[in-house]
Amino acid sequence: MILKAAVDGFNVGSDSIIQGAKLGLLSGNAPTTLDLDALKLHNLLEHDASISRNDFAFGDNLHFNETVFSTLANANPGVDYYNATSAGQVQYARLADSVARNPNITNTLKEFILRSGESALYLSIMGDPLTAVAPKKFVQIFFREERLPIAEGWTRPKTLITPETMGSAEDIIRAASNWTPSQACEDVVLGPGITI
Repeated sequence: MILKAAVDGFNVGSDSIIQGAKLGLLSGNAPTTLDLDALKLHNLLEHDASISRNDFAFGDNLHFNETVFSTLANANPGVDYYNATSAGQVQYARLADSVARNPNITNTLKEFILRSGESALYLSIMGDPLTAVAPKKFVQIFFREERLPIAEGWTRPKTLITPETMGSAEDIIRAASNWTPSQACEDVVLGPGITI
């Protein structure tokens, strides 16, 4: 059902979100349903240095946080769009903030890959999947109001979003984020109460 909803609602191919969907199912105690509250399970899909949520160490890592989001909201000044370069710069700024304020930050290759993929995905869904350019108003409504900006003119992308269409955007995001790890490895979270 999750994979069908991704294609029907956003034109996101299953190969783009299958791993996230599988991990999402591990986040709760019900093996066949995905609970949005359970997705806040730290270090499974949820990660520090989010562009719209607090770090786990600061309390509420589930709900939208305007202060955290202001980094993205104010990015790419002078134009009305976000792109892969601005997304990478936002990642850099958010990570720097988390490193400075969160002594328990988790920042391994896994989190870096998640953050970069998520950024390419929101640019692709809210904008053009082939250029990774998205109107600021669409992105801001999507995050702040947690709805699709249909009334404002957003439409489902015509191009199927796949790992291939997001690949060049992810490369640009990664380069612009100037990422360095804070640690080499971490505990692996497999579900509620299951960490190895």
